[in-house]
Parts: sequence; structure tokens; C-alpha cells
Amino acid sequence: MQPNWIKQRAYLTPNRIAVSFHEEQWTFQELYEKSVILAYKLHACHLTKGKRVAILAPSTPKLIELLYACMQAQCEMVLLNGRLSKQELSYQVADAEVDGILVADSELEKFESNEQLISFSTLHKIEPQPFEIASEWHDDFALTIMYTSGTTGFPKGVCQTVGNHSASAVSSALNLGLTEQDAWLCTVPIFHISGFSIIVRSLLYGMKIRLYEKFDAQACAQEIANGSVTKMSVVAVTLEHILSEMERTNVTAHPNFTTMLAGGGPVPAAYLQRAQSLRLCVAQTYGMTETSSQTSTLASEDAFLKMGSAGKPLFFNQIIIDAPNKEGIGEILVRGPHVTPRYVGKFKDQPTTQDDWLHTGDMGYLDEQGFLYVVDRRSDLIISGGENIYPAEIENMLLAHEAVKEAGVCGVEDAKWGQVPVAFVVLKAPITEKQLLDFCKRNLASYKTPKTIHVVSELPRNGSNKLLRRQLNGLETQ
Repeated sequence: MQPNWIKQRAYLTPNRIAVSFHEEQWTFQELYEKSVILAYKLHACHLTKGKRVAILAPSTPKLIELLYACMQAQCEMVLLNGRLSKQELSYQVADAEVDGILVADSELEKFESNEQLISFSTLHKIEPQPFEIASEWHDDFALTIMYTSGTTGFPKGVCQTVGNHSASAVSSALNLGLTEQDAWLCTVPIFHISGFSIIVRSLLYGMKIRLYEKFDAQACAQEIANGSVTKMSVVAVTLEHILSEMERTNVTAHPNFTTMLAGGGPVPAAYLQRAQSLRLCVAQTYGMTETSSQTSTLASEDAFLKMGSAGKPLFFNQIIIDAPNKEGIGEILVRGPHVTPRYVGKFKDQPTTQDDWLHTGDMGYLDEQGFLYVVDRRSDLIISGGENIYPAEIENMLLAHEAVKEAGVCGVEDAKWGQVPVAFVVLKAPITEKQLLDFCKRNLASYKTPKTIHVVSELPRNGSNKLLRRQLNGLETQ
């Protein structure tokens, strides 16, 4: 059992600032009180004690208030990605078998009207119905469910329990350190594990969140330079924008700023060297939705000694390399209290581990001192601006079009996003590239839509008729 994080934090440090947004700020006590009233409103909607709710909203204090309220009401929260298409959102809501859908008014157009839908404005008008809010939470309660793309092309609903989240937060603190002055600059979406993990750290540490609804390189560079924040989570593409802005304005990181936590794929060595000249300490990290954020992170003191490494496993975690080749490269396996115990929906009967180890599908190696180096984020995975894209998901969508006979998708290098998806199709009826791209735009998130679609006579396949995606780029187009 664990204490109700929100109630406990408000009891321990009621007057400490919890969230700052634009020129406003709220204490933990203020957010606690708001969350209690909202929890009572959820109770009036019969959304308490294990009920599952989908949530779609931009990263603002209103979302944080609602997340607190859902925790108080002990709802399982399915966090939805606002960049997804209507079709993708509908799949996740149906797959998760939710009891209600809580949606910011600005996002209502992404859903068909139905009895499960409750807008934020409607929720706030509901008369509160008080009930006894639990003072303790079970470790195995599925606090959040987040969808991650699977190799089958169907997103998986990943459960992250109270125990998973707290183990991740404690491990991170043991690695990065913790002070009363800490303030985490949050520009990553809260619906991602990277964003939600900051909410958890805030509650467990009593740490301030400096929240931005969207990434703003100029504002971030100013915050880092003036010392108003101490830590930040980024992906390679956002890191580069911050570096460029700091270089343009000729500023360096304030001594108060201790760590730039970089995830979502390897960071180019050139970025790390530029960061060093700006006194910006970048700690590369490795993790995934199934591991409730970080599994390993480069400690601050090793940031410039082990460039390119994702560090050592955090305190309670273990990493081994399965079936290494002569260079020591093999599949990365992970074990620890941060690993998800189960999936939901379509994959609910699929075990998350084998002999207690999570098989990540990622390739890497450990050096003599135990530092992890990630070589390849799964053989076919495309990482675009920190977003994971599986080719099979795009291929399945293209194959749903009546004019497409075969489809293959791979990633190509892109100066801005790191990688972007490109598609190759064999047609069974005449159609233009623009028509296919428009079809994808209607049914896929923008970052998953292929940059280009090439028509080819055949796709490369092996003797078992399996598509060889790594050979796609060498095809001659028609």
C-alpha cells in the first residue's frame, strides 16, 4: 500500500508551489482542494473506484487538476494523444473498454457525440456528490494506461501501476539527485510517459513544475539561462532547437540548471558537444512506455565522460544483453519494479515478460563498466521527433485502400525530425500519390503520414515472403 499521493503531499508541504503556468501558480494545497471537488463531480458521474476513463486534453493546469481528481477517485486513466486521427482515437477508446471519456472543449470535434463523452465544461457544471476518498492506494492499481505502437500495427494498451510509477520516480531521484529548489521545465506532452512521469515526480518529491502547453525554444532557452528551472526532459529535435536558440542569443546554462534529460532515441554526438560548450549537462536516458519512463540514465558526473551512452540501470532496475554477437550487441532485456505487469484490450492475454524479463526488441551492448549503449531502436522502428512510428501501422492503413495491393514503409533521414516515414506501394488500380497521401492524412496522425509514397512494381521479400524493409530505399520507382 502507498499513501494517497495528493493528500500526503498537501499534508507535508501545503504551501509549496506545485505548478507554474504563464504568470499564474498554484500550491499543492490549492490543487488538492480543486481535485477533491472534481473527484466529487466524477463520483456524481459514477466514475470512481476502478472505473476506466479516457482523457484527451492539452497540457495545461486544467489537465493536471483533472489527473489529480481521477487519482483521488481511483479511476484508471487512459491518456490519449491529441495528435491522433479520429479513427486512431476511436480504436484506443474501444480497445480500452472505457466507462467514460473526459475531453477538453477544444478537442470535442475529434469524437462522435455519445453518452460516454463528458466535456470539461460539462463536468465543472455538475453538482458535486461527496464520498470517502481513499487515504491509501494499492501498489498494483493501474493508475494509467498508455497506448504504444506494436509490431503487428495495432497499438498496445500498456498498464502502469501505482508501484510502477513510484519505483520509477524514486529511482530517478536516486540517480539525478533532489533539492527543495528543483523545478522541472515540462514542455513534453502530459499524455506521454515522459510528461506524466513529471507529474508523479512532482507529487512524490514536492517539486515545482514549470508547465508549457507547447514547446517554445526561445522561452526554454531563457528559463535555462536565467536559472528559474533546474531540470528538463527533451528529445533530440527539441534539444537541437534549444541549442540553436542559446547559440543565437549567446547565453549559457545557469548553474542552477543541473540536467537535460534526453530520451526518445540516441542524441547525435554533435549535439552533445554543442551542449557542453553551453554548460548544458545532457543526461541520455533509455526507457519505454512499458518501463514507466526511465530504465537507465547517464548520471550527471558521467555526462561528458561517456557521451553516447544511456548510462547504467537505475537503482532498482536490471539490464542484460540477450544473445550478444561477437561485438557484444544483442537484444536489451529489462527487469525491475517499473516494468508493466499487463496489457489491456486486444493484447490483454499476452504476457509482458518472459522469465521476469521484458524483451524490448531493442539492440544494444554494455561496456566493461556496465554502461548501456543503444545501437538500434528495434530493427524497423522509425523515430521521428521523439515519436515512435511502426511501419506496420502505416502499411495496414495503406492496405485498407482499395487501390493498394502491397505496401512497405521505412524511415529515411531528415534534418529536422531525425527520421520520417516513406512508403512504397504496389497498385492494383490507378491512383495518384496525392490521393494516397490525402487518405493517410485523414486516417493517421500527421507525424505518421508518409513524407512521400512511391509506386513500384514489386516489394523486396525473402524466401518466406516476409517484407524486407531495409531494402525498400533501393527500389526503382515507376
